[in-house]
Amino acid sequence: MQVKDAKEIARKWVLEIAAGAPGFHGAYLAGSINWLPEEALLPATSDLDINVVYLDSDRPNERSKFVYGDVLIEVTPLSLDELQPANRVLAHYHLAGGLATSSILMDPSGRLTELQVAVSRGYARRRWVRQRCRHARQRVLKGLATLDEADPFEQQVVSWLFPTGVTAHVLLVAGLRNPTVRDRYTAVRQLLEEHSQIQFYETLLQLLGCERMSRASVESHLSSLEEIFDVATAAIQSPFSFSSDISEIARPLAINGSRDLINRGLYREAVFWIAVTYSRCQTVLAVDAPELRAKFDTGYRQLLADLGIYSFIDLQQRSERVRAHLPRVWRVAEAIMTRAPGIAE
Repeated sequence: MQVKDAKEIARKWVLEIAAGAPGFHGAYLAGSINWLPEEALLPATSDLDINVVYLDSDRPNERSKFVYGDVLIEVTPLSLDELQPANRVLAHYHLAGGLATSSILMDPSGRLTELQVAVSRGYARRRWVRQRCRHARQRVLKGLATLDEADPFEQQVVSWLFPTGVTAHVLLVAGLRNPTVRDRYTAVRQLLEEHSQIQFYETLLQLLGCERMSRASVESHLSSLEEIFDVATAAIQSPFSFSSDISEIARPLAINGSRDLINRGLYREAVFWIAVTYSRCQTVLAVDAPELRAKFDTGYRQLLADLGIYSFIDLQQRSERVRAHLPRVWRVAEAIMTRAPGIAE
């Protein structure tokens, strides 16, 4: 399906379904679709992100993922206050990209359109690019600070994994690129190649711990993940914040998307999302099917061992390594901002 057709399906969903919800104020496209040409094909391993804006706090609390008109859609609810004023959006490294282009799906009051015009006008200005990079860098530090030995081990791993991966976002934001979630390492590799900074890519992989992993090893971990993913999908009952990512409709992203990267020779780039998803599956089983958790613990521990993680102390040390490398990440980000086409004073 072409991007332009997927957008029309998204617009139809908003008109027919979302617009009738209490407090609905508007909706716009977010995520990777805003970075694709209208005639491009929407990848089968991607979803389509829609931010639905509500007037008050009585909005849904969690993201939802579903298929509508043959398109896998993920909806994120936002309050209008989160998007005001425009400077607040311009300084937010995840929100800014969604409103930097003509992404509005429905805007009865016209306020979202006014906001989009203001954001698009300032989006590529150096002061705002740098501010969004600072925001991403702060996310790294705040995320690492949540590491807590009292948490279940798989949650400790996630508390290290996500902020470690945000180092890639700092650089993507510096280059006016989409800070994509699952494919962040693929995207930052391309960016670093274009800016003659590819030598720094190995440093990012070293922080994650997958720089020496072989294709065979990653394929083995994906096979193990596939098994636990199906079991966790059948077992999940509790309202986890990531519930929509551990579901049958999310399987093309979590499993097929990782396999696609491996088949393209980007097996190290697949490790981040494999590790995140495996950790989430372990969390599901620990809560909703504890009798099944031990069956998959060996495979999980083997994945972590390949990343150099055996204990909480390892996670502490690796977190400190990320912190120690942030000045280098920032220097590379500054170099990219200096050369990136499109950035204006």
